[in-house]
Amino acid sequence: MEARLAAALPAGAWQYEPKWDGFRCLAFRDGESVELRAKSGKSLTRFFPEVVACLRHTRRARFVLDGELVIWIGRHLSFDALQMRLHPAESRIRKLAERTPARYMLFDVLADGRRDLTALPLGLRREALESLFKKFSDSPCLRLTPATGEIAKAKKWLNDASGTWDGVVAKAVDAPYLQGERAMIKVKRLRTADCVVGGFRYASGSPLVGSLLLGLYDESGKLNHVGFTSGIADADRPALTKMLQRLRGGAGFTGDAPGAPSRWSTERSAAWEPLKPKLVAEVRYDHVSGSRFRHGTRFLRWRPDKLPRQCTFDQLALAARRRG
Repeated sequence: MEARLAAALPAGAWQYEPKWDGFRCLAFRDGESVELRAKSGKSLTRFFPEVVACLRHTRRARFVLDGELVIWIGRHLSFDALQMRLHPAESRIRKLAERTPARYMLFDVLADGRRDLTALPLGLRREALESLFKKFSDSPCLRLTPATGEIAKAKKWLNDASGTWDGVVAKAVDAPYLQGERAMIKVKRLRTADCVVGGFRYASGSPLVGSLLLGLYDESGKLNHVGFTSGIADADRPALTKMLQRLRGGAGFTGDAPGAPSRWSTERSAAWEPLKPKLVAEVRYDHVSGSRFRHGTRFLRWRPDKLPRQCTFDQLALAARRRG
């Protein structure tokens, strides 16, 4: 069961839960056999041996669970640490499992023993999950996600940027588990930052700009690439392309730069045009992973009133302090 994005939380007979920033995962146990399966259907079992071990040693021999694999680094979740687990070397995975163990946040139960629970309404499935979790409470890797039926509390979760979640999910209390349907509603917490445009990429097969590359200055005065924005209206592209071409030159990013080689890079995806650090753009973002925006940002407006050197990582640090 998946979620569709909405601008606001629905009111009424809904259950609200934090939206965790991790890998969505179904967990299957049948005796000694344990499997972790990603939303794509691919197996995650070999990448999270510590979670597999926890599930194998619970006091329940058969179940199917729905939840999210997450890794905390300090007080914040790290999506980068999760991605590092997708490594071909088992020895590397084992070391990471010891150094940064994952947690499995449980938010639904689809089967308990030989009972298929998917036809039950969510309210009854939640009761079954809480009952089952009592048998798991001594496990170091398993956690029960908070849930509430109070929209006021859910709104507080949405406004709280504690670094442990990036939004709220709403689920109809009387609905069964609708596999493959977008029956849940997710509302993300959105924030803004002023960024320097340190470069751009042309749209594929076009002489016009496709995306702006965004940067922030660190304490040493270096401009680091932190993400991109590509939501540019077609009518604005010709004039924007001319403006950017007049600013071409220089190093662009003097710290971390885009286009670093990877197995996913192509010649086109790695190619970018450096710009003199003159333009400041205000963008909206939903989540930061490490020192980068996790997803593409939304361009809001130009900030000619702000000096580029005022665009620092302090903006993101301030958001983290407010979240605490």
